Amino acid sequence: MTGSLEIICQVSIESPASVYSNLNQEQPRSTSISTAELEKQQSFSSQSQPLCTVIIGAGVIGLSLAYELALRGRRVKLIDQGQIGQGSSWAGAGILPAVATHSIVDPLEQLRSFSHELHSQWAQQLRSQTGIDTGFRRCGGLYVARSKTEAATLVANELWWREHGVISQRVYEKDISNLEPSLMPLVASGQVIAAWYLPDECQVRNPRHLKALALACLQMGVQLCPNWAGTELIIRSNQAAIRDSSGELIPAKQICICSGAWARLHLEQMQLRSGIMPIRGQMILYRLDKPLLQRIVNEGHRYLVPRDDGRILAGSSEEEVGYRVATTPEIIDQLHVWASGLCPALTRDKIEKTWAGLRPGSFDGLPYLGSVPGATNLFLAAGHFRAGLHLSCATAVMMADLMDGRKPDIDLDPFRVGRG
Repeated sequence: MTGSLEIICQVSIESPASVYSNLNQEQPRSTSISTAELEKQQSFSSQSQPLCTVIIGAGVIGLSLAYELALRGRRVKLIDQGQIGQGSSWAGAGILPAVATHSIVDPLEQLRSFSHELHSQWAQQLRSQTGIDTGFRRCGGLYVARSKTEAATLVANELWWREHGVISQRVYEKDISNLEPSLMPLVASGQVIAAWYLPDECQVRNPRHLKALALACLQMGVQLCPNWAGTELIIRSNQAAIRDSSGELIPAKQICICSGAWARLHLEQMQLRSGIMPIRGQMILYRLDKPLLQRIVNEGHRYLVPRDDGRILAGSSEEEVGYRVATTPEIIDQLHVWASGLCPALTRDKIEKTWAGLRPGSFDGLPYLGSVPGATNLFLAAGHFRAGLHLSCATAVMMADLMDGRKPDIDLDPFRVGRG
């Protein structure tokens, strides 16, 4: 595609005002796509030849699968009940934890390791193709413990890291202060019982990554269709089909559900049960005049993620509240108390935005990847919980292989749909 591009069909990859805070600062310089360009591509695709694949859900999993399939020459239509690149994909912190490099037997760890490798490649590809810097950085991660329980967890983690080739280094008070001078008050307080540094921890800026994927997909002819409310999945004669709000069927040779926590509802339309459940997480964005931290700081399931522009993300919570997406004063206050306890410079007046998102949890902690029983053309890729962004690249490759009729390099049986 050549010429200047304007923003498409509201694919600005920013948060809807009704659900998330608008983080313009988390966006790169505007790379936009015109509505006319979108309509032109949709008209060409619909008139010239039938669609092969419809993907439901335009978060990071759906966009990544659309991107991978388009690279393989597939004709793809990507639909979403809301905007493109929203939901938990937009709301996350973008942490890519260090991964195992050898003795990898567990299929989940194989998936994680492969995806970690792909992220750096995709970041380069997307920047070359779209001009968007996704914010992929090898920044390193600091893991601290202020309780005996958390210290014991880190000791156990060290054994696992060592066995699987994850580079880690135990650090002490002086080391912490040298790595992150802003944590000197924490060190001086004597609260830190144990700490480790993992240099291979990485991050991406979720909104930029999603925006790059959306633009790359559009450049390769993928139809991006936001605001498809009322879409219904049906099964007839072992074939799945999609009926839109007007009652018309959308022609599709294959369909893949990638709608995160909402995948549960899509499956229930066809009387199919799953172990997918929505888990709400809340976040705080702090704005500082200059960078305060260089590395991700982790304590248990909470974290501080520094951005190059001085902003710091603090998260997160885990709440089973159904499909309610909203922040609460209690959780935001808990997060702030925790964050300022680690780094006193994160005062309440530095809070710029807060928001919430729904992670797609599963009953056993594993995502669902595979074909859906009862329909030969229906697939599911959802339930990644906190690791959706991290696992997205490998998920796309494995699902594309499966949908192409190839045997994936990673055993997907532990992730099969209908287990449990």
